[in-house]
Amino acid sequence: MLKDFKPVLGILLRFIIIYVVLLLAYQFYLNRFQHEGLDPFSRMIAAQVMDIQNYLGYSTRLYDDVKGEQVYFYVNGAYPTRMVEGCNAISVMILFVAFVFAFYKGKKTFAFVLAGLALLYVMNVLRIIGLNIVVTEYKSYSKVSHDYVFPAVIYGTVVVLWLVWIKFFALKNENS
Repeated sequence: MLKDFKPVLGILLRFIIIYVVLLLAYQFYLNRFQHEGLDPFSRMIAAQVMDIQNYLGYSTRLYDDVKGEQVYFYVNGAYPTRMVEGCNAISVMILFVAFVFAFYKGKKTFAFVLAGLALLYVMNVLRIIGLNIVVTEYKSYSKVSHDYVFPAVIYGTVVVLWLVWIKFFALKNENS
């Protein structure tokens, strides 16, 4: 009976191992910057969000809160949102990578992961910009946007990428 489940168990084991290793590596990275404020990757995203918002006409500056490990967005004379480590979508990217590599298909796996990570990065930056604009312009929609709409954007992107990976790459017959 175990022989019937061997492929599924192999995929599950690969997923768990990759996920745990990447999560531990990320935690190690975060620990290096624990007393320096927001980590460099999150800070880079905040800076890119600021640049794009300034380009779009939303005068934006960043204010560091080293002790709180966060950066506040100062947009058009107000502090609508703040950037914390959880906003950088790394945990979502780790989940994406672990899932795709669980269904490893050679070199194309690496290409798909790189393309997927680039798309997730762009979607995350756009998600933060969108949230800043909603909170600045339509404050009454801020909670639903932060808690439901914009998480759906990033998680929805991951699900679509997973479906594409499974349908067009992982389960595709190599002989066709």
